[in-house]
Amino acid sequence: MKRIALFLLILAVPVLLMNCGKSPKPVEEVQPTVTTPPPEPPKVEPQVEPQPEVKKIAESDFKIVYFDFDKYNLVDSAKLALENNAAILKDNPGIVVKIEGHCDERGTVEYNISLGEKRAMAAMNYIKELGIDPARMTIISYGKSKPAVAGSNEAAWAKNRRGEFRIMSQ
Repeated sequence: MKRIALFLLILAVPVLLMNCGKSPKPVEEVQPTVTTPPPEPPKVEPQVEPQPEVKKIAESDFKIVYFDFDKYNLVDSAKLALENNAAILKDNPGIVVKIEGHCDERGTVEYNISLGEKRAMAAMNYIKELGIDPARMTIISYGKSKPAVAGSNEAAWAKNRRGEFRIMSQ
């Protein structure tokens, strides 16, 4: 065992002597390298055009069309009401309407059903002339069966001789 230790000592001495007298090499400090990923390009949001706000149309937006006694021709005020209604239909191509023809209480049931139908048809034809597809409109006559105003006087009768627009779908 002593021999092995002596042998190792003999081998170690020349190695130690070789490094004597030399100044130690400076140890280079190694800076840790931090790799940062390249910056992400800014996200470009796709340009989304704002959707126009869809206004739900109510039946009250449509004007009532009034008629003279025992008539179905369109007077100027009726045409103005129908032009308003046509503008609503043009701006809302998904709306389908039913045009109701009404009469006052005077006359027979049969006569008023016929007159109410002529009133509804006159309104539809005028709207059609303003560029609205007739497939978006239907007509019905209620004659004197659905008065808007109760009463047996000219003021009540004038309000009951009318054409009204009902929304069937939108």
